[in-house]
Amino acid sequence: MKRSPVLAVVGVLVAIVGVVWTLQGLGYLAGSPMTGVRAWAVIGPIVAIVGVVLLVSGLRRHRER
Repeated sequence: MKRSPVLAVVGVLVAIVGVVWTLQGLGYLAGSPMTGVRAWAVIGPIVAIVGVVLLVSGLRRHRER
């Protein structure tokens, strides 16, 4: 089963989304209703950390095989 590479890819995508939300919340990426809203500056890093955890988990499972 190829679950671990999929998990790693999902982790990368989730981490990217988290970084984008953080940058929007901090006001560095304009053009969105999320721009300058502090809630996204808090939610973004949490989502990014979850993405990194998924990525590391996927890479570890892939290497164990």
